[in-house]
Amino acid sequence: MKFLFSNDTGRDVSVHPATKEHGVDCDMSVIKPLESRIFNLPDNSVPWVKLWDYGETRGLNILVSSLKESE
Repeated sequence: MKFLFSNDTGRDVSVHPATKEHGVDCDMSVIKPLESRIFNLPDNSVPWVKLWDYGETRGLNILVSSLKESE
């Protein structure tokens, strides 16, 4: 399954390192404003997404994880 994230925040969004650890394949570079990113999830899974703001020092971070469809 593919999950498309479109950055409409007006700020850079960093991809949390745990995204890869959770089995999601993606480009780990910063997602610039108005840029989109595809996250490839394992088969038979759905995305679980968290976006949080660390303020001016560390900015926005996104974590994309996968859940089995039955969960």
